[in-house]
Amino acid sequence: MESETLEYQHQGATFEAVIAHDPSKGRRPTILIFHAWRGRDDFVSDKAKWLASLGYVGVALDMYGKGVLGSSTEENGKLMEPFMKDRKFLLSRMEAGLGAIQKHPSVDSTQIGAIGFCFGGLCALDFARSGADLKAVVSFHGLLNAPDYPSKPKGKILVLHGYEDPMVPPDQLAAFQDEMTKCGADWQVHAYGKTLHAFTNSAANDPELGTIYSPTAEKRSLQAMENFFSEVYQA
Repeated sequence: MESETLEYQHQGATFEAVIAHDPSKGRRPTILIFHAWRGRDDFVSDKAKWLASLGYVGVALDMYGKGVLGSSTEENGKLMEPFMKDRKFLLSRMEAGLGAIQKHPSVDSTQIGAIGFCFGGLCALDFARSGADLKAVVSFHGLLNAPDYPSKPKGKILVLHGYEDPMVPPDQLAAFQDEMTKCGADWQVHAYGKTLHAFTNSAANDPELGTIYSPTAEKRSLQAMENFFSEVYQA
């Protein structure tokens, strides 16, 4: 398994993706990974390597710019804010990342999927909503509020959600399920009881913010993702 970085451009700025793959396997189903509100850090880079160990190409995309990482809750919020205010801008940033990696010799551009964590979960879902050619999308404790354009997902959608997540209350979850049903998506939601936001992040320990790591929910959600991708890709 190899890991490498790939620089690309969007609106005059430079971004850096991490690509993990086994070059001996040729072109493989490829999973885009969208980071949480801090930026493209080791957490998502490690997830790219883990996906490569499962037989996929893992690509940790960069939404903020090469080397840009928040160092506090306030900084993270400021980095994420422009994308929450302009979801079409968010979409254009994701499209730039996808375009940059499609010619990589290990990437099967006809078998693209996406996952995301927290803010990245919203990214992955928005990419699916846009009608992008994604076979499968998984949101881990992602934000679920809809963008200001109609949803038209082509692939299957899996949402892995902490039922006590204060950032995604039950009414937002219900609205998302209604949205997916009305647009005819193939969707499913796994809601984990006694589970808050950021449950896959072992560094999450902020009861006031509502971000708490749960090893049980992490294990269950990662297994759910593996099963889901096996169904879609038969990897």
